[in-house]
Amino acid sequence: MFKKIILSLFASLFLVNIANSRDQIYVVGSSTVYPFATVVAETFGKKTEYKVPKIESTGSGGGMKLFCKGLGTNHPDITNASRRVKKGEFIKCQDNGIDFVELKVGYDGIVIANSKKSPQLNVTKRQLFLALGKMIPEGNKEGGKLVENFNTKWSDIDPNLPNIKIEVLGPPPTSGTRDAFNELAIEGGCKTFPELKAIKKQDKKKYKALCRGIREDGAYIEAGENDNLIVQKLTENQNAFGVFGFSFLMENESIIQGSLVNDKAPTMENIADKSYGVSRPLYVYIKSAHVDIIPGIREFINEFTHEDTWGPGGILEERGLIPMPDAERIKFSNDAKSMNALANR
Repeated sequence: MFKKIILSLFASLFLVNIANSRDQIYVVGSSTVYPFATVVAETFGKKTEYKVPKIESTGSGGGMKLFCKGLGTNHPDITNASRRVKKGEFIKCQDNGIDFVELKVGYDGIVIANSKKSPQLNVTKRQLFLALGKMIPEGNKEGGKLVENFNTKWSDIDPNLPNIKIEVLGPPPTSGTRDAFNELAIEGGCKTFPELKAIKKQDKKKYKALCRGIREDGAYIEAGENDNLIVQKLTENQNAFGVFGFSFLMENESIIQGSLVNDKAPTMENIADKSYGVSRPLYVYIKSAHVDIIPGIREFINEFTHEDTWGPGGILEERGLIPMPDAERIKFSNDAKSMNALANR
């Protein structure tokens, strides 16, 4: 508590001159949220007298690291995330005297896509785990001894799957999309094996390492935080698949297609009603100490939470964001207006 008081006093003194030294909002974070935040920033710049915010795509983890590093002109005012802030990140911010507001802005699906010139994949979560998990049951069967992933072709898992090499391009570990994909798809498939699911009760750390671990033998290729680059590579390699947010599928639907997962296609309707099982909420985090110091933060967040922006039929839905239900939008809109800091995680 004493440390936090000292940090708060230091921050107050440090922030006095911020408004005079920086007059542009600085945003970092998720590559998935980046296109949505950019649309809002452009609209905000046209409708107000404030400068268009500077937005950098650093990945959710990279954004949180920058965000929680400190207060002042050299540190971001806002970070975007394609998953909720982690407990360790929350603690890091607190240790550095940083309080922040949590704003959920909508939902997004994670797609496994390929070129439209190739057949569309219909895959289960179990098959995704067997394709990309680091350790899997021998023989791909329940009760099999855990071994390093031996599947080289999709057809090794199931003869009904394509007889082509497993080659999936996706984001690195710093990405919120990667975190969510590992949890929803890979772990989702892992726990369909009763003996693997049972490990969670015995040893949660071992279970997480097993059920979210991705193979490192070249079948999964880390392609950086630039989802557009993954899309480009899919057009060059018709046997490859890519993992990224639903909005990038929408933007490129003339050249790529989303795979069915557990017989459900990645559509706005299926993501909204949660029948498509690889979807997650998206967040924006606002640094409390910078509000009313850096010009325009409140107005920028008001633009983000305007019904014409994030509501049904709004400009963000046109770009692929799945709007929250009415009750959620009202709650988070009120949180944004009051700027109540997140109390715990």
